[in-house]
Amino acid sequence: MASARLDASPCPTPAWLPDGHSQTIYGALFAHHHRIAFVRERVNTPDGDFVDIDWTGPGLFPHKAPAGESMTALAIADKKTAAARWACDADWAALPNTPLTPALVLFHGLEGGSKSRYAQSIAHHFRARGWVVAIAHFRGCSGTPNRLARAYYSGDSDEVKFLLGATQRRVPHARWHAVGVSLGGNALLKYLGEQGTAIEGLHACAGVSVPMDLVAGGNQLSKNFFNRHVYTAHFLKTMKHKVMEKARRFPGAIDVMRISHARDLRDFDDAYTAPMHGYRNALDYWTRASSKPHLRTIALPTLILNARNDPFMPAAALPGPADCAESVLLHQPPEGGHAGFPAGAFPGHLNWLPQRLGRFFETGL
Repeated sequence: MASARLDASPCPTPAWLPDGHSQTIYGALFAHHHRIAFVRERVNTPDGDFVDIDWTGPGLFPHKAPAGESMTALAIADKKTAAARWACDADWAALPNTPLTPALVLFHGLEGGSKSRYAQSIAHHFRARGWVVAIAHFRGCSGTPNRLARAYYSGDSDEVKFLLGATQRRVPHARWHAVGVSLGGNALLKYLGEQGTAIEGLHACAGVSVPMDLVAGGNQLSKNFFNRHVYTAHFLKTMKHKVMEKARRFPGAIDVMRISHARDLRDFDDAYTAPMHGYRNALDYWTRASSKPHLRTIALPTLILNARNDPFMPAAALPGPADCAESVLLHQPPEGGHAGFPAGAFPGHLNWLPQRLGRFFETGL
């Protein structure tokens, strides 16, 4: 049986960021990146909820209203988002829409969105090269609480399918690509494997810093002082706030006491994510939602990029070539941390990751 290709070439991480923790934290919070604003579209879901998609591309001007429209009426005042205004009909007519138009949809990581540094750097890189870019927010991650008691989770391949359809319908003739980062990457890879050769409308995909084995990743974030009190505490702060807000709107639907006492992701997923989304408990969720068992049936050209020093995912749990279909390219550099891959002289930048994605999409290498 044919297997994946393996690329072990390094990411040029700087000597002043000597390990996976420093590379992850600096990349997420401090590394230089070009700020980019978006035009936002709100899409209603079949179950009565909504998702927000932030767009950029040739012909879109986030800080200027199209002719005949009022910028005051379209503007988004909320500073929690990178979107400057709401989209209108004239915006879709302004976007290029031919078979030669390259387009990218990005699925963010846990508690991420269009303001995340990796999303900003990827969007800026591809927009500057003439691509249409859509940042697809999972429910509750766009700065506005979603309408239902449910939220988003790492194995929601149905949501990935819906979001891919929503973006492709807006620019149907473009040459579409997809990137998933961390949690969003797991959902994307799971979807690709489940669909196999039935995938339509996508040319190539990539997963970045993906915890393909959610059991190993969840245990990793729960097992030592630094992971529990830095990374997990960071995620739980916003996740608990969102779920407590839901509990006020949906009395009795959420175990508030268990949520308030959650100290790691296993506790949180046991109390909320798993039961809310149809799983028995956190272990059942992590096991059934992992994308690793689906990598052998991915038919689309797909890059899976994981640094071997990623503090969120033990290197021993990463897939090898025999775990994946021949359509997959595994790139596992020794350094890079989680989701940032900072490079360059101080103060550093995040240009390496979008350049790596661009090379794969252009050459397959």
